[in-house]
Amino acid sequence: MKRIIPLFAVLIAAAGLMSCADINNDPAILPQDLIKRGVETVTRFNELPELRGFSKHLPGAAAVVILPTVVKAGFIGAAEVGHGMLLAHKSDGSWSHPVFYTLAAGSFGLQIGIQDTEVIMIVRSEKALQSIIEHQGKLGADAGITVGLFGAGVEAATTTNVNADILAFANAKIGLFGGFSLEGSVLTRRNDLNEAYYGVGALPRSIIEGLNYANPKADPLREALGGK
Repeated sequence: MKRIIPLFAVLIAAAGLMSCADINNDPAILPQDLIKRGVETVTRFNELPELRGFSKHLPGAAAVVILPTVVKAGFIGAAEVGHGMLLAHKSDGSWSHPVFYTLAAGSFGLQIGIQDTEVIMIVRSEKALQSIIEHQGKLGADAGITVGLFGAGVEAATTTNVNADILAFANAKIGLFGGFSLEGSVLTRRNDLNEAYYGVGALPRSIIEGLNYANPKADPLREALGGK
């Protein structure tokens, strides 16, 4: 019985954390909330000695993905989910308006614990960017998209290398898992959030290219990333 009680406590905490990851999931409210939290994440990463190096990769990036909260919770198997935004780097040095995505992954095996992590992914190759835009990219070597991981409070991948298609910088805010990984995760576009924020018919490519879709309320996030 003494061992069962802690297990139930973990499961209850995990359920609570998953439900609170995004306080309001209303498509009319969630996008701007993600923008606000995205600015906070960028600001925090710039202040953390272990993570501020992410900014030196921005000038040469094809795009950046900002996930203010990625929650991983498990018992027998684990689920990982987080909402965020992709901003493409334009030829004039500025950043596109954000496209909303959800990151999700699942795994099997005994994995008791919860983890809440904020992530900034530097998309370094055009191949990786096009994979995300066109095919709702799966991350990992088996999908042809390599990911290098750096982190504060996370167990960094040992194969992190300068040739990775994506460099992921992670800050574990809450963590009972031994490590954090994006291997096998999938980024899925959120048409409901994109249309709620920009209007009917707003698709990732049209938002990135600035074709009739823009929202000045996203400017604080674009400015936080710097550039032109």
